[in-house]
Amino acid sequence: MAISKLETDRLILRKYEEKDMEALFLLLKDEEVNMFLPWYPVNDLDEAKEFYKERFANREYYFAICLKEDNFPIGYVKVDTDDSHDFGYALQKECWHRGIVTEASIALVEQLKKDGVPYITATHDINNPRSGGVMRQIGMRYCYSYKEQWQPKNYLVTFRMYQLNIDGEGDRVYQKYWNMYDTHFVEKNL
Repeated sequence: MAISKLETDRLILRKYEEKDMEALFLLLKDEEVNMFLPWYPVNDLDEAKEFYKERFANREYYFAICLKEDNFPIGYVKVDTDDSHDFGYALQKECWHRGIVTEASIALVEQLKKDGVPYITATHDINNPRSGGVMRQIGMRYCYSYKEQWQPKNYLVTFRMYQLNIDGEGDRVYQKYWNMYDTHFVEKNL
């Protein structure tokens, strides 16, 4: 049975609902929040609703991040269910640097462990090192870097790929991006 709600000391993680579209719009329209995400900021509420339908609706591990005090979405945390088990997140910039995404992510990883998900992967642009900081704080480890002509924004990006083997199989490394892109390498001292 799919989990629809998780709680931490400060947070409620729950599914987005129709009543949350304004909150999602506030997150998706912010250029700074969406600078390193694989889409352009939305322009209006209708685009936010369409984004929700295409990317969030009916996804097992996609959760709104809400503070317990008001249960109003201030961000999201998600893991895809394909072979990458891609982990991602976004948070309103007014809430940055308070450990909120880390707290939400730890709760989600605990649920994934209970559900038998073997690993998660995540990537970040080298120009967004704070995102890598979140990945390390939840126990992910750096595996490799690769260069991609990033779409839809169409510019060259160097990504760092991190992985957390939830099942404890320490030697497993997800190779898809390594194999997909000609320019790939392991950075020292990461």
